[in-house]
Amino acid sequence: MRRVAVLAVQGAFIEHEKMLRSLGAETIELRKKSDLEQEFDGLILPGGESTVQGKLLRELGMYDILKEKIEAGLPVLATCAGLILLAQELTNDENRYFATLPVSVKRNAYGRQLGSFHCDGSMKGIGVYPMEFIRAPYIESVSPEVDVLAEVDGHIVAVKYKNQTALAFHPELSGDARVHEMFLRQIR
Repeated sequence: MRRVAVLAVQGAFIEHEKMLRSLGAETIELRKKSDLEQEFDGLILPGGESTVQGKLLRELGMYDILKEKIEAGLPVLATCAGLILLAQELTNDENRYFATLPVSVKRNAYGRQLGSFHCDGSMKGIGVYPMEFIRAPYIESVSPEVDVLAEVDGHIVAVKYKNQTALAFHPELSGDARVHEMFLRQIR
């Protein structure tokens, strides 16, 4: 059975856990440094507040260990704030977090809460997919080795780079398990 760790310090992690368990995966919550001693095959970086998550990752002593695991090839699915945590560059924020994904991201690109919306978009390898955007970022540019999986209104909203899949939207809120299925297939 595949065992997926879900960062559970802040944000929308429970919905990811429910989706993964419905697909037969086991989940563990990462809340403190000692949780990282458990074995796991994949990692979810959920939506929420990237600034708060980044601060807590460092304060809780989890940052360096997770960065090392991501750089060593641990499969990661990052959504919304998770995308911001992975991005090498944020065009409207000085902060950098893991910086393992060679993309440039704009935080809160669609505006604040009123900038939340739903649309059906086409996603490479999946087809038409219901996308929930909540104070979402989008990807302004990608390095040539990054595979663009989806665009909405001319903005990149989903990418894959090596072991990292990152989305500007919330697949855990869609009721459609195909993104999580794709992620689980990525886990050996």
